Formats: sequence, structure tokens, C-alpha cells
Amino acid sequence: MTHRLQEALDSLKSTKVRMTPQRHAILEYLFSSFAHPTADDIYKALEGKFPNMSVATVYNNLRVFKDVGLVRELTYGDSSSRFDSVTSDHYHVICEKCEKIVDFHYPGLDEVETLAEHVTGFKVTSHRMEIYGSCPECLKKEQH
Repeated sequence: MTHRLQEALDSLKSTKVRMTPQRHAILEYLFSSFAHPTADDIYKALEGKFPNMSVATVYNNLRVFKDVGLVRELTYGDSSSRFDSVTSDHYHVICEKCEKIVDFHYPGLDEVETLAEHVTGFKVTSHRMEIYGSCPECLKKEQH
């Protein structure tokens, strides 16, 4: 078990959230996935192990995880929400063809908030930046 997953489990225990096998499996899947899965992705990955689990169970657990700060919900246009277990500040590069999402860290972009506050007088609470393009796998497919 990863250190991050153990910290998340400890965090849930401290908030008195009961740990069910399904909840543990959903959390483990999120923390082992770098694909920013949708609720349906998680459901499909775990339905063999938990045949009585519903998509609603996955959504309800994701809401709990979001409420206690263990995951971020990513919304992009009309597509389904995706969930990210990396809650520290970072950005996303998104493939326009296959919708793959990759984390991108660049500390210099944090200065954007300070500049925005200075220029506009707003009290900035957060920001989000998305970069769109074609991932290496989709580029290879185009070349062949």
C-alpha cells in the first residue's frame, strides 16, 4: 500500500467515515491510477470484484472523498467528470483526440494569482489552467 493511500485511509478514519470494502477499493483504484478516471471507469474496473456494487455507489463514494479533500473533481465541457487523487496545485494537459489527461507541474504559474489580484483588485482563491493538444500515442496513430 502506498504512503499516500495510507494517509487517505487515516484521514477518512479521523472524519468518522466508515471504511467499506467497496470504498477501500474505489480509493485504492483512484490512488493507483494516473488516468483521471470517470465514475464509470472506476465502476467498470471494479464490477468484477464487486458485482453488487452500482454506479451510484461509486458516485456517492467519490462525493465523500471530494468532501473530505481526498480527490478533486475535474469538469471539462460536456464530458463526464473525472477524478484526480492529486490534490496539490497542478495543471492538466488534455489530448483532444483520446481525452487522456496528464498532470503538469510548473510553479511559475502560481504567480498568475498574485498578478491577477494586483491588476484587478480581486481576492483570488484559485485558478485552473488546461492545455490541449495531441498525446504521443495519438500522434503515432496519425503518422501510420
